[in-house]
Amino acid sequence: MSERNSAMDRRRAHEFDAFVAGAAGRLLHAATLLTAEPATANPQAQRLLTAALARTYADWDRLRGEDPYNLTRQELAVRFARSAWRHHRVFAHSTWRHQRVRGGVLDRLSPQERLVLVLRLHEGVAEEQTAAIIGLPADRVRAICNRAVATMRSAPRPRRRAVLRAAS
Repeated sequence: MSERNSAMDRRRAHEFDAFVAGAAGRLLHAATLLTAEPATANPQAQRLLTAALARTYADWDRLRGEDPYNLTRQELAVRFARSAWRHHRVFAHSTWRHQRVRGGVLDRLSPQERLVLVLRLHEGVAEEQTAAIIGLPADRVRAICNRAVATMRSAPRPRRRAVLRAAS
């Protein structure tokens, strides 16, 4: 009996490893966008993804035909929404010059706007599904998405050279 359980555990671990190898990069990118951290320094996004993957691994045997990517993405979104107050604005501060350095690509958006924008545009989740995941009406999700897109289009991010000149 223990050999059978051990073989099942190995199969489960192998299947999960294959899933993570294929999906972790995209999920980490989504988590990084959510937390508004720079792609090169994203410890909050890594913690968020690790927790979501741990939950997926715990539920692996109960998936029964469900898409593990969708389950992990939903868990990532729910965990982010629960902890969004920690991710309002992410800025690194230079202790040396006391200057603000920009965070990630979506750092100008509120956590709710980032969540809706990432689910709708980056992940391609339908409006109704996004609304169900975050517990808002679909028309509210549409309004938040429109506002987030308008914000991102309104004022372009400063070019890297301008940021570097300002820092020196």
